[in-house]
Amino acid sequence: MNNSILLNQVYLTFVESFAKHRKDLSAIILTPHQHIWLGSDESSSIERLSLIENNKFADHQQFRVAEFIDLPAPEGEEIDIEGLAYADYYLWFVGSHSYKRQKPKSKYSDIKNIQRLATVRSESNRYILGRIPLVDGKLCSSCPHPQNPNEQLSAAKLELTNQGNLLMTALANDPHLGFYIQAAIPGKDNGFDIEGISIDQNRIFLGLRGPVLRGWAVILEIELESSHLGLMTLKPIGEENKGYKKHFLWLNGLGIRDLCLNGEDLLILAGPTMDLDGPVEVYRWQAGVNLAENTLSYPELVQDIPYGNREDHAEGMTIFNDVAGKPSLLVVYDSPAKNRLLGDSTVIADVFALGLGKG
Repeated sequence: MNNSILLNQVYLTFVESFAKHRKDLSAIILTPHQHIWLGSDESSSIERLSLIENNKFADHQQFRVAEFIDLPAPEGEEIDIEGLAYADYYLWFVGSHSYKRQKPKSKYSDIKNIQRLATVRSESNRYILGRIPLVDGKLCSSCPHPQNPNEQLSAAKLELTNQGNLLMTALANDPHLGFYIQAAIPGKDNGFDIEGISIDQNRIFLGLRGPVLRGWAVILEIELESSHLGLMTLKPIGEENKGYKKHFLWLNGLGIRDLCLNGEDLLILAGPTMDLDGPVEVYRWQAGVNLAENTLSYPELVQDIPYGNREDHAEGMTIFNDVAGKPSLLVVYDSPAKNRLLGDSTVIADVFALGLGKG
């Protein structure tokens, strides 16, 4: 039963050099000045589109993350950006933090493809959790805070370690998540995989696509503090000051594909952890940003999101009220269906009505 209410569709038009990545969009956020910011899980840049008509975004500008934040590997190696958030003149982004298993390709023999399935890699750019100042619709390395000129905004990332970054080091011995990290289980095999970020004041919420634990999805809550120029550390929070808190959510066995702040609620785009088509659903975690750690939560189902046969996998969502004029969500898809692709550089996204939940 499909309970989605499609209000409208939006046309996203990119420059030709980025056109191939319209098929692998993985993160989206609408910010003031009617800009849409997008990330691809196959690139190391952040894209900005501007509203030019009611349902058309274009005037594509690309921002290379390496211009603002030092990457541990060449920028030709993807960051695998899976989440974007905006708070207090900062654009935040997060890589998947996941291991990657090679997939079979039709050009290879069965023997070669079986060998590829045994190859698991860790790519250091995937462990970037960072922020970049965003003022007047543009990213900058450093600038004064628009409302407090004595405060300097600056680009920074969570400090990296041999295990990825400080968060991965902190989680390595966690009783729920540590096994998946130490065993190097790939994200698409129900391994550790971040696919959503939301910011409430100084608290950062990270949604995990995996692992899903006996049907329970996990959201991590962290706080960061600057250590020295361009680097941030974990603030000691949670039990035993481990530097993180855990929240467990029942999403009918689904993992988290994106997070979106809506007042004190967190909207959750939920989908399969494994390489499956669906189901895909949106949940509302009421007052989620204020709940204590280590609780079992049952978010409300808001609506279903349609999905295709090996196509149209919803990957990112953002509150779209300011453009649509009513409570709504804009959703972008990985592997979009052919009828979503227009010309050489445009892709169609969907606008859904945003209800309060179904109980």
